Amino acid sequence: MAFILSATEFLCLGLWLGSDVFLSLVVAPGAFRVLGSRDAAGAMVGFALGRMHLLGVICGVVFLLARLARTRTFASFVAPVVLCVVLMIALTVASQVGVSPRMAVLRMQMGSIQATAQDSPLLAEFARLHRISVSLESGVLLAGFAAIYLMTRELTVAGN
Repeated sequence: MAFILSATEFLCLGLWLGSDVFLSLVVAPGAFRVLGSRDAAGAMVGFALGRMHLLGVICGVVFLLARLARTRTFASFVAPVVLCVVLMIALTVASQVGVSPRMAVLRMQMGSIQATAQDSPLLAEFARLHRISVSLESGVLLAGFAAIYLMTRELTVAGN
């Protein structure tokens, strides 16, 4: 049973990180290259980002539940790998609840990002929020890579 639970933990991290990498390296650049306008591409990426955030939070919660079932102790929740996953959840929720809705409001106020004047304060605020969003996603990726490394090391040490 411990093997299935640790495999579940790895699967959750792998799905979450894989979806984040896929969105960042394939979906977003592809949308801006293939779709006819920046507005359509932004809408597509925003939709995908919302779904990815939901998947990430679900994966994070399942990870924590599997870890609790495997270790049978709340003390394991102070392990570095768990702290990384909790950080990933917090950054994801901050992006989805704090940043994405504000970007959506600005998008509606501008009507079209593509047609908005470059010196518009709305566009400047949108760009600022976009940088914050990218920073949050980068934090999720870095914490996720650290979590995978720490979990691998933890299970390798336990197996020796």
